[in-house]
Amino acid sequence: MSTQSRIGGIGEYYDNLLMVDATIRGVSVPQQAASLLCAKLQERATLIMTRLKYLAAKRGITSEALLLEILKGNYQELTDEEMQAIDTLEAWQA
Repeated sequence: MSTQSRIGGIGEYYDNLLMVDATIRGVSVPQQAASLLCAKLQERATLIMTRLKYLAAKRGITSEALLLEILKGNYQELTDEEMQAIDTLEAWQA
């Protein structure tokens, strides 16, 4: 999977705001969009890692193993059968 993501349309209003923001900052629209996305991800990094830890514990694997699955493009949601096989949800304490 490429590290370069593709983002769908953000709508006319936000597109206009992004254009104005980029112009005022003196950068291209893609540069400003990347900057804003990075800032938001940095803001949410702790929450994202907490969610990763929860999902890993739910599967009985380490967060590092789940992260590797995600980065390789192999992540799948649990099936109903897999969910039924879970005896405890220690993940809630994660």
